[in-house]
Amino acid sequence: MRARMADIARQAQVSEATVSRVINDRPGVSHETRMAVLTALDVLGYERPERLRKRSAGLVGLVVPELENPIFPAFAQVIESTLAQQGFTPVLCTQSPGGVTEDEYVEMLLDRQVSGIVFVSGLSADTAADHERYRRLLERPLPIVLVNGYAEGIEAPFVSCDDRLAGDLAVSHLVALGHRRIGLISGPNRFISTQRKLAGFRAAMKRELGVEEPDVSLTLFGVEGGEVAADRLLAQGVTGIVCASDLMALGAIRAARRRGLDVPKDVSVIGFDDSPLIAFADPPLTTLRQPVASMAVAACRSLVDEINGHGAPHSEYLFRPELVVRESTAIAPVSLPQVLS
Repeated sequence: MRARMADIARQAQVSEATVSRVINDRPGVSHETRMAVLTALDVLGYERPERLRKRSAGLVGLVVPELENPIFPAFAQVIESTLAQQGFTPVLCTQSPGGVTEDEYVEMLLDRQVSGIVFVSGLSADTAADHERYRRLLERPLPIVLVNGYAEGIEAPFVSCDDRLAGDLAVSHLVALGHRRIGLISGPNRFISTQRKLAGFRAAMKRELGVEEPDVSLTLFGVEGGEVAADRLLAQGVTGIVCASDLMALGAIRAARRRGLDVPKDVSVIGFDDSPLIAFADPPLTTLRQPVASMAVAACRSLVDEINGHGAPHSEYLFRPELVVRESTAIAPVSLPQVLS
């Protein structure tokens, strides 16, 4: 037991005496310290004493694709806080290239006997991936909720931003500014978010401008992918660029400047997410804001209902994005800018 106490104290970064007070349910320990000790117990795989189990509903896994894109830490922060308020201890699992995979994280979470899992932009968002992995979890049964990862045939709650509407709102904004050559930058077409943004973009381009085959450049997510894709669109003479993420939009601005173009005087750029600090970019970015707080709270409520046996609706909750107009969009230039080939 002494060795266990030392391990728990080290994990929680508290004294062994504090661990003893928490385990024996004695007063004199702050709520934050008590939660740190209980989390250490869970992480190290120790079973909580019976008298403490009612104080926490158990562990909940939170699987996100990465933390380099600021939108994912934003989701993680709200989800973790909301779950903690409900008495659950969130366990954050972050993927990275060449690191632990989503499936490996799930196995680790199952070993810890989690009460449920929230997936943010997981493999369910990839139409080329095998979604049987989620059906196996539901058959255990294990409650799951999927954020921005809708897939047919999975009987679980889904929470998504309305990507079709995002594509539509972006086009409508640029058309109102007088733009006629508008291009879209997004990730690979196998992702459901790309397919939906593309559908909304194309429908709006046909409705607003009568364009049947608009300029589209699909690439890898991230700043570098946005820069390469924007370079192709600029070579075709677009004056407005709609991007599937704020990071892609930053890449598009870099590509425009490399060609000697001014944003927004020569080229208008719209992002997606409204990631933290993006309002302080140069120029401050016009973007489609995901309602992260509302989406995260809805995901947590659905999961808690599932865990408590209340049965949240197994359908998709669509949340409306908000167009946030800043300084990266402006009235279209009178003539197409002269671009370098």
